[in-house]
Amino acid sequence: MPWIKTVSPKESEAVREAMMAQRPLYPAAYGGSPESAQHLPQAVLDESIVASHSLIPEALKHAFSTFGVLMSPELPLSRREHELIAATVSSLNACFY
Repeated sequence: MPWIKTVSPKESEAVREAMMAQRPLYPAAYGGSPESAQHLPQAVLDESIVASHSLIPEALKHAFSTFGVLMSPELPLSRREHELIAATVSSLNACFY
């Protein structure tokens, strides 16, 4: 259980709508296809970076929709290049996973 207070989509229609709105924009590898947006995986309902933003549903929707758009396959970078940039930025920011 995360130490950050979260609001379950089961508890709040606003959180559920925000989570559902951003999911179709995610890369297919993240389960972001339109078909998968019909339901939320248990991992999203429980502990996830998305759930950690549930106190401000409107911010959740916009922040994670931005990520989804930035990972669009129509952009000139490949998925591999996107992931390489993300890993490099995390390393430079001293993120530990």
